[in-house]
Amino acid sequence: MINAIFAVFRKDLSLELRTRYAMNTLLAFTGAALLLILFTLRAEQLDPTPKSGLVWIVILFAAMAGMARSFVIETDQKTWPLLRLHAHATDVYTGKLIYNFLFLLTLNSITFLIYLFMMGMAVVNYFYLFSGIILGALGLASITTMTSAMISKADRRGAVFSVLSIPLLVPLLLILTRVTRVALVEGIDPTALNDFMALIGYAGVTITAGILLFDFIWDE
Repeated sequence: MINAIFAVFRKDLSLELRTRYAMNTLLAFTGAALLLILFTLRAEQLDPTPKSGLVWIVILFAAMAGMARSFVIETDQKTWPLLRLHAHATDVYTGKLIYNFLFLLTLNSITFLIYLFMMGMAVVNYFYLFSGIILGALGLASITTMTSAMISKADRRGAVFSVLSIPLLVPLLLILTRVTRVALVEGIDPTALNDFMALIGYAGVTITAGILLFDFIWDE
């Protein structure tokens, strides 16, 4: 199982390192979106609370722009039969999930680094900031991996991917906004731990649901 998971992860990683399509595209999109927010909305003049939430809007749309390819590329390149031959459904999903998590973790880290520099924001609590970045990447990866598998054989995949993903990601974004506000503005309060535990629960539930649903998608 570990060998199969690592093989799927290594395949996606080698493809990205060879083409650098997704990372270059998403970094360009993120940079353009941050500049748009800075100069058009004059975000540096906003109060710290809305500033702490804007970054997740940028990350959300960056994820929508690039993460649909996770399983769609298998359909386009006609490699589904090869995956069926060499791995079980759970192994394929887990390998894809690990790759997407590490990809989004890299994207989140770079985006936050640029965003904090551009906005001139200081970090109040590093633990909650790093937790938000890591668990946010995990939650985003779990949803986008699952929805990418669901729409991989559908027509007009981009529109369907966004329609399916955004409603599922709204609770995650609300929690992440509160966690980021604690990390950048308010510091720890009595409700901060609840939001932290909610992030863990959200990631756990969505990963479990993705594994269970992928068995049905795999058999279609």
